[in-house]
Amino acid sequence: MLAPVACAAIFLGVGYWALSRQNPDELPSALTQRAAPGLALEPLIEGAPVPETADLSAPGVKLVNFWASWCAPCRAEHPMLMAIARSGVPIYGVNYKDKPGDAQGFLADLGDPFTRIGADPTGRNGINWGLYGVPETFVIDGSGKVLLRHPGPITKSIYDSRIRPLLEGK
Repeated sequence: MLAPVACAAIFLGVGYWALSRQNPDELPSALTQRAAPGLALEPLIEGAPVPETADLSAPGVKLVNFWASWCAPCRAEHPMLMAIARSGVPIYGVNYKDKPGDAQGFLADLGDPFTRIGADPTGRNGINWGLYGVPETFVIDGSGKVLLRHPGPITKSIYDSRIRPLLEGK
């Protein structure tokens, strides 16, 4: 009679321990510490360079940011992306399931922080990257390895605590 109760208590204890160790604000990514998936993007702005897979393994740490003009958190994040770009960090923009004219208007109004930018109108690149939604940002090292996946908008606090140390090699 005590064996089932003991088993249940152990099961519940292990379950509680496992759940209490995870930060609910962080969604796990199978890509962390692995090679970033490739990019196959369409041009968003005529004449503007489109991010390519080779860009991901170029020297130095860089960001890949998935965004859309219809995304309110993307609008809130945008000033932080502009500040990061001004500091010299390459940011590769992936416009996700958006209308080109709307995306171009968004950038014309708020500024363009992207070193290179491309469109993912079908969402295929987002699927390959395991995207949960937009905005979503990946920190990629000089060998093309994903160091961090951040779902949601980048705030100054998140930048200072999670992204800046990776950019500085810490």
